[in-house]
Amino acid sequence: MNLFDATVFGSVFLTLFVIMDPPGITPIFLALTSGRATKVQRRMAWQAALVAFGVIAVFGVFGQQVLDYLHVSVPALMVAGGLLLLLVALDLLTGKAEEPTQTKDVNVALVPLGMPLLAGPGAIVSVILAVQKAEGVAQEVSVWGAIVAVHLVLWLAMRFSLSVIRVIKDSGVVLVTRLSGMLLSAIAVQQIANGVTGFVQGA
Repeated sequence: MNLFDATVFGSVFLTLFVIMDPPGITPIFLALTSGRATKVQRRMAWQAALVAFGVIAVFGVFGQQVLDYLHVSVPALMVAGGLLLLLVALDLLTGKAEEPTQTKDVNVALVPLGMPLLAGPGAIVSVILAVQKAEGVAQEVSVWGAIVAVHLVLWLAMRFSLSVIRVIKDSGVVLVTRLSGMLLSAIAVQQIANGVTGFVQGA
């Protein structure tokens, strides 16, 4: 009995890879964790990946039921996530995220890294649909295998991005922080726009 479907695995993996964007999360991770000890940054890398996986797994199993029970639509989820990301982006752009009260005492591995940056509305919806479409044990195993694989890639991307700090130094980190804030604000606005479009189309 075949317990693995390479086509399904590849499709789900590529979809989540594009949405969760491991290369793109690297500068944002560096910006949000700058100023911390290397040991702490490494711990935050796996914490962020673990939190994202936990959220994705919960929605993969119970997602549609949770949204239906709370009467929350996917567009509403997208707008809420976009607004949260926009607040983080503004902090990065204005430099507030570099202040000790902003970075030393708050575990950014949980919010916003774990959710909604990694486990955002796009990834959540994709996983819900992939799990619903899976037929048979082979496809279900392949879907969950792809989910695990993507999160391993995310962890590796964040874990080994720390070596970049040694090269770019403090001034480089400031530059990366500003650029990350700009990119993150664009992502947030796009996510809000997609949510509003979903509301209009669903009306």
